[in-house]
Formats: sequence, structure tokens, C-alpha cells
Amino acid sequence: MFNDIFPNVQMDQMWVATYETFYMTIISIIATFIFGIILGLLLYLTDRGNLWANSTLNGITASVVNIFRAIPFIILILLLIPFTDFLMGTIRGPNAALPALIIGAAPFYARLVEIALKEVDKGVIEAAQAMGAKAHTIIFKVLLPESMPALISGITVTAIALISYTAMAGVIGAGGLGDLAYMQGFQRRNFDVVFLCTVFIVVIVFIFQFLGDWSSRKVDHR
Repeated sequence: MFNDIFPNVQMDQMWVATYETFYMTIISIIATFIFGIILGLLLYLTDRGNLWANSTLNGITASVVNIFRAIPFIILILLLIPFTDFLMGTIRGPNAALPALIIGAAPFYARLVEIALKEVDKGVIEAAQAMGAKAHTIIFKVLLPESMPALISGITVTAIALISYTAMAGVIGAGGLGDLAYMQGFQRRNFDVVFLCTVFIVVIVFIFQFLGDWSSRKVDHR
């Protein structure tokens, strides 16, 4: 019945492209979460009045974050082609998309991390300091646990952005549903493929949004 409705669609290609989109998104989310937390902590901790207050380091970190946030993703992919080729040994396929995906998303998430950390009650931090807690204890026992619901909500928003990034990366041969929609759909005027790729991407977005909302509620004990 499916082939009767969409006679021009090869489902084996669709499932491969879906797997590639999931692969790029999940690997990028994990790396973005790690690097985004690090950058976000640096932005927060080196800001005026915080544990590691340092205007120079804060300015450098903020500049790096702002520069990479300002570059449109499709241009970032092109700028990173030499770096991607050096690092991954290729500029095509899902693995080749990972450096651009991570570098494009981590600064965005870092700002969300910074915002989440600023929402932590200063009184809790001051109480920990009064009890003699060291910096690493405050970071891992106070800041991160207290801001975890917001951090999860932030990575959920970032994951949705990453899914759209994978679709854009597909235009230059990164694989995934974006690649299939462009190469097999748009280029060949096969709009059944474009439509189904869009449906699959929307379903993936709903899956990540559901998982993110569920996880955020689970860790929120307020």
C-alpha cells in the first residue's frame, strides 16, 4: 500500500538516511553537551563577582562564542572543509559533518548554559563557600545539579537546531535525510522524497522534544 501512495520512494534509502540523521544528531549532542558545559562554565565563572573572575579570560571566551554563533551554519561548513578533511580524512558522509555540527552548536549551547547558571540562587553558592567548599565542589555539587533542569531544556533546544543543521549539511553531501531530500528529491524533481524526508525529520524533532521534556521533569525536584 505504501508503494502505491509513494511509488517513487525507495524505503531502504529512507531508512539509511534516517539512521545517518540520528547518528549525526546523537554524536553531536553528546559532544555539544560536553563542550557547551565547559564553555558555559568558563563564561559564568570568569564573569565579574564569580569564583574565577577574570575579565581577560571572560572576554576571550565570550569573543570565541560570539564569533562562531554569528557565522551562518552553511558558511561554517564551507570554512571548515580544510579542517574537516585534515581531521576526518574526508569531506563527505556523516562523520565529515560532525566537526561543523559540534563547532556550530557548542557556542550556542554555551550561552544557554551561562543563562542557566546565572539562575542558580546566589545564596546557595555563598552558603557552600561559607562551609569551606572548594571551587570544584561548588561546580559539581551546587551549580550543575541546581541548574540541571535548565541545562537539559537547553540541550533539547540545541538538539532541535542540530537536526536542522544535519539537513543543511546534507546539501553538500553529508548524508542523512537532508542529503536524500536534496539529491534524490529536489535535484530529480521527486517531491515524494522531499515530502517524506520532511515528515521523518518532524517525527525525529518530536522524539527529541519529548525525551528532553521528560528528562527535564525527572530531574526537577522543585
